Amino acid sequence: MINFIDISQEEPYKEFIRYYDLALKNNQNIIEAMSISSYSKENSEVNSRYVNLKYIKGKEWIFFSNYNSPKSNEFREHNQICATFFWDEINTQIRIKASIFKTASEFSDHHYKNRNTEKNILSHSSNQSQIISSYDDVKRKYDSVSLNKDNIKLRPKNWGGFSFIPYYFEFWEGNENRLNKRECFSFKNKEWLNFFLEP
Repeated sequence: MINFIDISQEEPYKEFIRYYDLALKNNQNIIEAMSISSYSKENSEVNSRYVNLKYIKGKEWIFFSNYNSPKSNEFREHNQICATFFWDEINTQIRIKASIFKTASEFSDHHYKNRNTEKNILSHSSNQSQIISSYDDVKRKYDSVSLNKDNIKLRPKNWGGFSFIPYYFEFWEGNENRLNKRECFSFKNKEWLNFFLEP
């Protein structure tokens, strides 16, 4: 599930909520999963991975990660990303282009305090995406941190939220014979332009 906090009432946000509610009504599984694509200047390549969108707060779309991970480095190098949802229960894809930045520390602290202990242990024990000799070593590191839960009361400084603010939405709705509906919103000159694309 995605948590909505004073979400913007601008047209593309209302359209997102409409599809979200429809997907929920149709029992969409893992509705918060989105693919985030980023660009590595160092390697001249694009990377994608799934993350869980936790909040839409005003105009900010927020998920959480290790700030030393490869994707975090890519966000710093090139702060433009693409996010994609696909909700198969309603045959709808939503593509978003956005600028990304770190979430306010106070909000990351708030989220951390409300997570379960087991997840917070991992945020302390894992050097996300770094090479390790075996999965057993992953579990050993986790178990070692879990022995003293007092050490995990505070959010580690290398873990927290990323926020992105969209400037482009495409709502793709699949139909028979590939007569797909593609409605777009693009933010230009301080207003949202609304248009359709051919399938």
